Amino acid sequence: MKPRIAVLGCGYWGSNHVRTLKGLGALYAVSDANRDRAEGFASEQNCLALTPDELFQREDVDAIVMALPPQFHAEAAIRAVGAGKDVLVEKPVALTVEDAERAVAAARDKGRVYMVGHVLRFHPAFEKLKALVDAGELGEIRYIHSHRLGLGKFHTENDALWDLAPHDLSMILAITGAAPVEVHGEGAAALDHLSDFAHLHMRFPGNLRGHLFASRLNPYRERRLTVVGTKGMAVFDDVEPWERKLAVYHHSIWQDSGQWAFTADEPHYVPVEQGMPLTRELEHFIQCIETRAEPRTNGEEAIRVLQVLTAGTVRHQRIV
Repeated sequence: MKPRIAVLGCGYWGSNHVRTLKGLGALYAVSDANRDRAEGFASEQNCLALTPDELFQREDVDAIVMALPPQFHAEAAIRAVGAGKDVLVEKPVALTVEDAERAVAAARDKGRVYMVGHVLRFHPAFEKLKALVDAGELGEIRYIHSHRLGLGKFHTENDALWDLAPHDLSMILAITGAAPVEVHGEGAAALDHLSDFAHLHMRFPGNLRGHLFASRLNPYRERRLTVVGTKGMAVFDDVEPWERKLAVYHHSIWQDSGQWAFTADEPHYVPVEQGMPLTRELEHFIQCIETRAEPRTNGEEAIRVLQVLTAGTVRHQRIV
């Protein structure tokens, strides 16, 4: 029998978890501060509707997926693992590193699975990209940059950096295998005191450099991660159709008579198995519950991502 999983928080992203878990045969209950919303999903998906207090007390709930406003994640996770539940916490897992550390430590002390919802780590195109990097196909990695741009969503507690960048940071940290030794952030607030545009500049061991640009006030969508190596470059573009999501560019650069010369080939589109990242993420969560394995996106990674976000956050004066 599959683990009995409940979803706490039935907003936009929580509703995606509800439907995906139902399709996987693991949805047991839903819970939301808005009782009518929870009951609506319970009726639609033929599962239990529980209040948050009931959810933590029920012994028949094995695990909880948390899709709450981030300021509530840490305390909810601590309460859940204390009640013997495994947890998958959506990003960002907290608004401070200290809160995240408390939640991760509580899960460790109780022997519970703590997984973070960095869903793009489970995207087939990213998995293929990382396999290419690990196999040395791009040579020595020198530079990584990501762009995540679009219009919305607007939050009252977290800015564009905290809302949009965790996915990209998770992918960048997975490729580098190390935390940055230097982080510099720049931001601009156009609507209120929270950054609508955010840049992160990072330096990693070995002088590998990284750059991230996130915007929630942009007229077009861009979802692109580029990895530059000494033997080639690769682009994961999630806006492209499946057959063009992962492109590899091979190149040669050399000096000839004191001048730089280079060759550049047309992109080679790497075949990528199609699959929904959220489905694959939740399948991994279920597997970790069943086998007690450490999640690919575990609590330690969540803390590392928050540390970078904190170091790169720009504060603005509140607009009167």
